[in-house]
Amino acid sequence: MRSRKAWGLAAILGLVSVVVGGVLLTLDRDVVEPSLVQYHAQFIDAGAMLRLTETLSSDALEGRATGSRGNEAARDFIQKRFETLGLRQFGDTYFQSFTAVPEEQGEAPVSGVNVVGWIAGKTPGDGPAIVITAHYDHLGIVDGEIYNGADDNASGVAALIAVAQYFALNAPRHDIIFAVVDAEEIGHLGSRAFVASPPVLLERIALNINYDMVSRSPAGEIYVAGTFHTPELKSLVETVATEAPVRVLMGHDDPALGEVDDWTLLSDHEPFHESGIPFLYFSVEYHPGYHKPSDDYSEITPDFFARAGDTLVIAAMAADDDLEAIEVMRQAD
Repeated sequence: MRSRKAWGLAAILGLVSVVVGGVLLTLDRDVVEPSLVQYHAQFIDAGAMLRLTETLSSDALEGRATGSRGNEAARDFIQKRFETLGLRQFGDTYFQSFTAVPEEQGEAPVSGVNVVGWIAGKTPGDGPAIVITAHYDHLGIVDGEIYNGADDNASGVAALIAVAQYFALNAPRHDIIFAVVDAEEIGHLGSRAFVASPPVLLERIALNINYDMVSRSPAGEIYVAGTFHTPELKSLVETVATEAPVRVLMGHDDPALGEVDDWTLLSDHEPFHESGIPFLYFSVEYHPGYHKPSDDYSEITPDFFARAGDTLVIAAMAADDDLEAIEVMRQAD
């Protein structure tokens, strides 16, 4: 992989607004390289999802570290997509600002911003709700190299927006909140801030669905963690697996696996889990690009990603259909 040093980025950052503006003009085109995606997506716009992933993981955004200019550019772009899709705001903004202390001892408090919108169900503002999360920050520049975080987690953000687009066109039964959260890489700070100051009563949140690394799997597999802690969700995931165009596997959520292979506390579903809210965490298996400069857009598996996008819609629809039962299950715990 070519070396990408930070000293050349000042000029590139001046082009961020041009890059974002140009992509905004092309997002709605149904053009995607045929050699990359043979699968014909049924529920999502695969081309738009791929282009958004490529944009968010471009060198111009400098790895999207919390507090950086690239992070701010990514956030503004996500806001524009929310506006285009017509997602509702809580109050008069999509932004939820917060200040928190990173996990590393001795680190100074950081300021972050979540981007939050929602789509109304049949009884807006009432009844159980789903929160779908994905983090948009990554590691930034380390030792002069850009960590672009294409799979981690430009892919999850693009998938979340693809799912939001589906429900913007096909209204859900229940309210669905879409939270693109900041500062995951330094301690899940954005999702912690969301759970600490939720835009709706915490009791209304019946389920969290979290996307973190969903675009890179040569084996064509995606894992769903969470059923070990909430076995009642197994039947839902089994149903999704029978309909999904990828192989859906349950696992990576048993504490006996150890802290590396047990993903219960490793992403933004953690604060929901700690608050007693069931979660389904979608992610691919670890790969050589994980937290490496090689996590570039060129390394994702586009056909799998398009299939995963449809799978995530199928799972969200199934959760929406079963949400009353999930709510009862949560209240019984």
